[in-house]
Amino acid sequence: MDKKTTEFYIRLKEELNSVNKVWPSKYLYKFIVPTDAEKIASVEKAFDRMGAVIDTRQSKEGKFTSISVDVVMPSADEIIKKYQEVSTVEGIISL
Repeated sequence: MDKKTTEFYIRLKEELNSVNKVWPSKYLYKFIVPTDAEKIASVEKAFDRMGAVIDTRQSKEGKFTSISVDVVMPSADEIIKKYQEVSTVEGIISL
């Protein structure tokens, strides 16, 4: 992981812990991926068996799909682990 990415995750953890005083807590992930069934399935699989509510929407031209994942996470560290897990999906953008 490069320095910029490491610093991003450190800031994110601090922010999550300042906003959420009590864990577990609900968290909303938002991703954009190129519209490809395999890539969408990879993101959905990362949240399998977690009780997540997943909403997917294709862009107007159909080139991209937005994926919103509403899920209860046990800690800021676990939220970051999920971001790192799905970051391996080619072309994914985390919002």
